[in-house]
Amino acid sequence: MDALSPLNNQADDYAQNYAEMLCRQVRDARANRSPLQINGGGSKAFYGRRVAGTPLDTTGYRGIVRYDPVELVVTVRAGTPLRELEAELKAHGQMLSCEPPSFGGSATVGGMVACGLSGPRRPWAGAVRDLVLGMRVIGGEGQLLRFGGEVMKNVAGFDVSRLMVGAQGVLGVLLEVSFKVLPRPQACACLRLEMPLDHALEQLTLWGREPLPLSAACHDGSALHIRLEGGEGSVAATVKRLGGERDNEHYWTALNNHDLPFFADPRPLWRLSLPAATPPLALDGEWLIDWAGMQRWLKSDAEPHVIRDAALRVGGHASCFAAGQGEPFTPLAPVLLQHQRRLKAQLDPARIFNPGRLYAEL
Repeated sequence: MDALSPLNNQADDYAQNYAEMLCRQVRDARANRSPLQINGGGSKAFYGRRVAGTPLDTTGYRGIVRYDPVELVVTVRAGTPLRELEAELKAHGQMLSCEPPSFGGSATVGGMVACGLSGPRRPWAGAVRDLVLGMRVIGGEGQLLRFGGEVMKNVAGFDVSRLMVGAQGVLGVLLEVSFKVLPRPQACACLRLEMPLDHALEQLTLWGREPLPLSAACHDGSALHIRLEGGEGSVAATVKRLGGERDNEHYWTALNNHDLPFFADPRPLWRLSLPAATPPLALDGEWLIDWAGMQRWLKSDAEPHVIRDAALRVGGHASCFAAGQGEPFTPLAPVLLQHQRRLKAQLDPARIFNPGRLYAEL
């Protein structure tokens, strides 16, 4: 496909008809007060609370609408497989810098945005919401809505397009999303350095004050894995300075998609978001420290309130990635819950979009 051209007319007609079909399904659901379960590729069905409702399949609404490598902007339909978008960007030497996980290859662009999960590069390159420029959405009355555009702008009030990121589909049905993309790095080197966790956290804090080309850092319990990306000279000089053993670049893909042996542990998987320099927490279980200490994976049978309380005491929060383990997310403070309810009431007054997927009250 020519990167500067729209999809052919036949594909555009099919997409338009599919969008109209989705709008009709939403209008019917609203009229009947019948909840909808918004489905993409199903790669992150484990994430969030279970939803009971009529399936609304977005995977037929797919394809790249516009892509301008010169302007570093791509607009893509929500049902597009994530791997197809990434392959097109790679062919032009570009990427989604947030490095979203695919969890098996069936992930769609809409699911990526709805769940808002980012990969190992996130602390250095930004999250999914940092790349979103605008989107088209089906609103609570079955109407087509457009938020944002294809350029970065200052926004007064709520930036609705970014509110959709991580909302798990409870605010609307994503149709199209425009992203900022970035050039792929010229050089990449991966290193493994033997050191205990406490020393690794101290070292990462020191390195964070320097202009090193770090793009990933993870401690597996015995060694620190780091990835360096950038110009060839900068990467080579940093490799020489830090030493260590050369590591396999595929380690980061396995970490991102939870394919490392650590994730095979049958105990529930917890994700703790903490201040980077937080010392190891006194919780039973096995740890994998990601994002230079800011994201910590825990396999543990500890009670949910014990894990959440430990995270809250150090200024963080905890989410459970194990399906069927009760409430997956830390309960909202009353003020935040009130804001969330008002947003839900404005964008989905009939409460038909993924009710309860994010929080029971939504």
